Amino acid sequence: MNILVLLKRTFDTEEKIVVQNNQISEDGVEFIVNPYDEYAVEEGIKLRDDFGGEVTVLTVGPADADKELRTALAMGADKAILVDDESLFGDEYTISQVLAAIIKERGFDIILGGNVSVDNGAGQVASRVAELLDIPQVTTITKLTIDGTKAVVERDVEGDLEVIETTLPALFTAQQGLNEPRYPSLPGIMKAKKKPLERLGAGDIQVNLDQIKPKTETVELFTPPKKEAGRLLQGEKEDQVKELVQLLRNEAKVI
Repeated sequence: MNILVLLKRTFDTEEKIVVQNNQISEDGVEFIVNPYDEYAVEEGIKLRDDFGGEVTVLTVGPADADKELRTALAMGADKAILVDDESLFGDEYTISQVLAAIIKERGFDIILGGNVSVDNGAGQVASRVAELLDIPQVTTITKLTIDGTKAVVERDVEGDLEVIETTLPALFTAQQGLNEPRYPSLPGIMKAKKKPLERLGAGDIQVNLDQIKPKTETVELFTPPKKEAGRLLQGEKEDQVKELVQLLRNEAKVI
């Protein structure tokens, strides 16, 4: 079974976000594998162990994103692909076009990814890739069972459970609860150094740079305003209601 995991490197969840010159500062920041993608990597390894084949992890990012790919290799993935050409960077539209072009050339039975990334939280890339490949997709899965060319999945739907059956090849995005990602072991870390990591640029991928230009533009980036202390209204309930209405209209400007 040929398994692909779409992976993204993100800020460590303990990092403080600092905005400078309308950009998020990366000075001194620690990066990690997107936590939701760890569930995808773990599920890919489990499927490989059960059915044979190999697990490939793929990301689009800067040259030093190889560290996060090596983490996935240390967990047990077999090989990695890094697209580190800045001409291929962009928004969710651009990234999905690049990923889909690579996948079309190589082909996979199962594609896994995280439900969302903890930085942008758009949850678009994996679904866009599935649409471009014209294959079934099921998002936010918490259980995956493979039987030949058929897959039965359970997915989280806002606190409820939905069971879906589909055929392979297909794409699935992982939600918390799908599994318990393993920690890279010392032997795994040593083995990861020798596993293949392929680097690709624009010349290696069948894409038209003009046609995959970003469709969105960030006009302004800012952190949310600090929360002010709440106000306790005094007096009779009738007077409090009147004051509240005035505050909502004149200060909060929500009515």
